[in-house]
Amino acid sequence: MTPADHHMHTTYDKQPSVELPPGSVVWSGAEAWSELDAAARAATTGRPAVIAIDTYPGVDLPALIAELRANLPGYDVIDVEEAAARPIEEIDALIGRNLTDDRVFGVMGHFTLDEFYDADRLAALAASVADTARPVILVGWGAALTPVTPDVLVLADLARWEIQLRQRRGATNWRTDNAGEDNLRKYKRGFFVEWRVADLHKRDLFDRIDFLLDTNTSIRNAGLITGDAFRTALANAAAAPLRVVPFFDPGVWGGQWMKDRLDLDRSAANYAWCFDCVPEENSLLLEADGRVVEIPAMDLVLSQPRELLGAKTFARFGAEFPIRFDFLDTMGGGNLSLQVHPLTDYIQTTFGMHYTQDESYYLLDADDDAVVYLGLKTGIDPDEVVAALQAATDGAHPFDAEKYVNRIPARKHDHFSIPAGTVHASGANSMVLEISATPFIFTFKLWDWGRVGIDGIPRPIHLDHGIRNIQWDRDTTWVESNLLGHVEVISEREGVREERTGLHELEFIEVRRHWFTDEVHHDSEGTVNVLNLVEGDEVEIASPTGAFAPYRIHYAETFIVPAAVGPYIIRRTAQSKSEQFATVKAYVRGTRDVDD
Repeated sequence: MTPADHHMHTTYDKQPSVELPPGSVVWSGAEAWSELDAAARAATTGRPAVIAIDTYPGVDLPALIAELRANLPGYDVIDVEEAAARPIEEIDALIGRNLTDDRVFGVMGHFTLDEFYDADRLAALAASVADTARPVILVGWGAALTPVTPDVLVLADLARWEIQLRQRRGATNWRTDNAGEDNLRKYKRGFFVEWRVADLHKRDLFDRIDFLLDTNTSIRNAGLITGDAFRTALANAAAAPLRVVPFFDPGVWGGQWMKDRLDLDRSAANYAWCFDCVPEENSLLLEADGRVVEIPAMDLVLSQPRELLGAKTFARFGAEFPIRFDFLDTMGGGNLSLQVHPLTDYIQTTFGMHYTQDESYYLLDADDDAVVYLGLKTGIDPDEVVAALQAATDGAHPFDAEKYVNRIPARKHDHFSIPAGTVHASGANSMVLEISATPFIFTFKLWDWGRVGIDGIPRPIHLDHGIRNIQWDRDTTWVESNLLGHVEVISEREGVREERTGLHELEFIEVRRHWFTDEVHHDSEGTVNVLNLVEGDEVEIASPTGAFAPYRIHYAETFIVPAAVGPYIIRRTAQSKSEQFATVKAYVRGTRDVDD
């Protein structure tokens, strides 16, 4: 990679948006509260108005209550959580088995929000609302559980990434006193319990809400749109190509490639991660007349699963987005931890997750010394490896990774398949596009090169889990036969070459790479496609029937083509300067309309 390439100008869009339907209005600040008041008064029939604002856990409830009281002084504002939620000690006892004592891993919860509430107190609250002579605002996570029929129902939504940022700054989990707790434990409580409950609850509200309130940026300037605009925007989004909002995060092994190539904050020490397509974590921006509301991208998955995922993918996974694209930047950084992911049976029986973290590394870029650690060396003694890993946990006996693990040169556009159970790590001086299944937190670190995290705390090692999942027969010979160099030319015609590249037959994701000079024709064939422009400066996605407006994509951008799209064309734009382009496309095997 030449210096000129390394600092090439980028047009990578860090704030992609989806248009709200024509005529939509985004209210903010005082005008938002005034709009709620007007809508409630218009809907009531001779009795005091009732507004219910159901919040996602993590919304700044004290700030929201203060803003409501300041702007709507004629209303009684009732904190439903204070009025009717069960004591946190009871909730802790209820969910304790799911949280476990582990710092990182819990067991997937299947609770419903009503289990966190006292039904008698909710009924009493409803009776008091019916008897009041003043208009009322019920607010909090679970406000819609109150057995009243509100004149206006609002969902105050919040993206998970914003919740994580707030927790790093000291925010607590829902109704807990854990401001100073380890952030990994806060995340665990959200991932395994709170967010599961919250997504199930708000999914039931989508068809009923009159308004959606964006609480990501600030409560004072929260953006408000109608429920109809929200629902129509998501329906439209599921019928055309789109991008979610990427987010970037530093890490102990982080590098400099994204900072240079994607025009990130130059004062940051590094960037390790970019979640470029992980709808559970990412946001979706909805825009009208230059005003934007931010919602969790997961709202699209929950509200439009069949249109987005396709009938067969939805039947297999439910309302979950099974494909993940993210970046791992070690350019000028360090090695990732030596790790292994759980086998399907293990993740099901131990963590309650129904599919596992199969993955692959696609090299967007690489320096001359880049390597991937992949599989175990032929002839090694498993007992010796385990003993060496256990000895390394004391910090005084470094694990000799190169003695036991294959160290394979990595070059730009190489694609390494990594089925669960395979020991692996990305080495330094690589820029990896990770194409994988979505359960992204189930990484069992075996050895972390003697490092601590950027917070100064030793990063968790999970040897017990890891050793139970290492597939010892995945040695040098097996890796070379099964995981390396598997590029099959599917078709080749003038200006276009389609290749199958990865993944191993044990993994459910199919990946196709298309090289082209001008344009290439695709078809979603009834299943969701996730793509990244891995070569070339910019292209546009077009409909051969004009079903959607051309959608521009720049180098390294990940984009989603919903199942409902059908045929689409990827082609150079009038501004494209590159001579050649390439995309990688992932979809779930066996879910296309043409698949038996």
